[in-house]
Amino acid sequence: MKTAFLNWLDNRTGYRLLIHEALNEPIPGGARWRYVPGSTLTFVFMVQVITGFFLWSAYSPSTLTAWESVYYIQNVMQYGWLVRGIHAFAAQAMVVLMVVHFVQIVWDKAYTAPREVNFWLGLVLMQIVLGLALTGYLLPWDQKGYYATQVATKIAGATPVVGAQLQEMIQGGPTYGHHTLTRFFALHAGVLPASLVLFLGLHVYVFRRHGITTPDPTAPPATFWPGQVMKDAVACFAVFAVVMYFVLKNRGMELSAPADPAEEYPARPEWYFLFLFRFLRFEFIEQYGLAFGAIYLPGLAMAIIALMPILGKAKIGHAFNLVFTAALIAGAGALTAAAMVEDKQDVEFQAKLKFAERDAHRVVELAEREGIPPGGARELMAQDAYTQGPRLFARHCGSCHRYNGHDGMFLPKLRTVMVDHHKKLEPEPATAADLGQFGTRHWMESVLVDYHKTFQPVADSVQTPDETLSDVLKDGINKLNEKKQHFLSGDMASWSESNKAKLQDPANAESYKALVEFVVAQSGRTNLTAGTGHATGVQAPIDEKLAKLGREVFVTGKLANGSLDSCIDCHAMLPVGETELLGSTGTGAPTLTGYAGKEWLTGFLKNPGHVDYYGSEYNIMPAFEATMTEQELALLVDWMVGDYYRSPTHEKHSHGE
Repeated sequence: MKTAFLNWLDNRTGYRLLIHEALNEPIPGGARWRYVPGSTLTFVFMVQVITGFFLWSAYSPSTLTAWESVYYIQNVMQYGWLVRGIHAFAAQAMVVLMVVHFVQIVWDKAYTAPREVNFWLGLVLMQIVLGLALTGYLLPWDQKGYYATQVATKIAGATPVVGAQLQEMIQGGPTYGHHTLTRFFALHAGVLPASLVLFLGLHVYVFRRHGITTPDPTAPPATFWPGQVMKDAVACFAVFAVVMYFVLKNRGMELSAPADPAEEYPARPEWYFLFLFRFLRFEFIEQYGLAFGAIYLPGLAMAIIALMPILGKAKIGHAFNLVFTAALIAGAGALTAAAMVEDKQDVEFQAKLKFAERDAHRVVELAEREGIPPGGARELMAQDAYTQGPRLFARHCGSCHRYNGHDGMFLPKLRTVMVDHHKKLEPEPATAADLGQFGTRHWMESVLVDYHKTFQPVADSVQTPDETLSDVLKDGINKLNEKKQHFLSGDMASWSESNKAKLQDPANAESYKALVEFVVAQSGRTNLTAGTGHATGVQAPIDEKLAKLGREVFVTGKLANGSLDSCIDCHAMLPVGETELLGSTGTGAPTLTGYAGKEWLTGFLKNPGHVDYYGSEYNIMPAFEATMTEQELALLVDWMVGDYYRSPTHEKHSHGE
């Protein structure tokens, strides 16, 4: 029955002849490992086609849905991360195998007559593969792909004569946006794969016409089956195993935050384009313009490669082709390595990359908790204190303050100085206290016993005005210096200096700890609960018994051994849960009601010169009521006090904030 069916099928289709033709291809000299690159390339392309169809079924190509659909594939769809990872890493494997195959062709002189046409068809396939890699990079519509692909469209715009028109055609209009995405999707999922299938068919047809190039054409031939088939199968399995290693190691492929033209991103192309990126950064290349480095020189290299079949006819032509190929690959490898090393040593780049990774993890946390709103995932980030707080701090506070040594976005503040007639970057000194620990127990301990160290940046910023300045400017600097000196030598500075030894006396350790606990308790930070969807607090819960003891120290100044000047001699406070004010207002010292909490900090930022804070006479901090919206103030304050949602994995990706 089975034989009858197969006979019937062969009679209608002729499949036996096709299989015979495919498996009985003569291979002079027998099966060789050097022949496997072409087969592995075809195998990886088929893997791309299969995984691409699965991805296509869940992908939505628009600026409001592209990232969101890839998020769904990566984090929701069953085994979506696996399919996406295989597709992405197989694409990189295809580029590597393409280079290996090219080297094999040049080494074996497989470009010489009568195989010139097949060599040129291979070059066309190479361009299509690179086009697929480039167009696929943009499709997630994340920050990484968005900014990296912009470089490619700008290079297209540098093309002589037709550059502007070419860039507009690729972008789908005069601007980079929705139509760019749909154009790239059409190219990646339609035009380029169809073109690759067409030229691959022609490539295989011409290859079969002339056969394998072998070092010894007179050697007795063998057939493609079974020897070469087995070697090809082992090679394909090995390639797939390597792809799966990277997929499982990275759990798919990275997805950065949704594309946002308003946010800076440390864009880099994928590693196989890094050599060109680094090449374009050479000063002697930059001076000739983008077209010279990205179009003329690469075009010249491609022209030489295309001419290899003709050059190879000369006596030393093949040697030249080998040397040129080796130099090209070595140069690209060296430039790629240089780019990676430079990026690793670039403090600013690494800081931006670290912050971008922070955003990538955060948007996934928010999407998992809240779902994605109709306006897209960017809306989640726009309303999130953890996302926006550091940006607002860097924009409004970072010029004076630091946050754990940086500007809030992990960037060190640097300035350019001249050293021996050369420009050099050095850290820019802060002019106000580091606020990374503001309101915590550590902050209060530092203020109480090490006031001058805490506010050392203020002291360092006191400067003698340059005599060349106008009298008005000198007068302004002198008045500012007076306010700073008052802050540095005022009552709190004196209190810290005179009471430091008492607080650090081992006999008073419990009293000192209690005073800190009482003041810290006023912020209410540790009362933030998971029930409201927020953090459980940036500190350990308040020890109520210890805080009660601290209240007595705050009011009376009595310690286990000796006593302090009472805090209420200067400060006023309405303690949490009480109705009677401790101390009196109008003393010139900040009121400590709710100190470092949301309400206190909001009022302070709006008007630090208010009588409840520094007072107008000696205040040196700008008021932000007019320069920040209510929403911006709320986001900044919520971030500073730690009032934002934390997922169970948040601390793993918070990078030490």
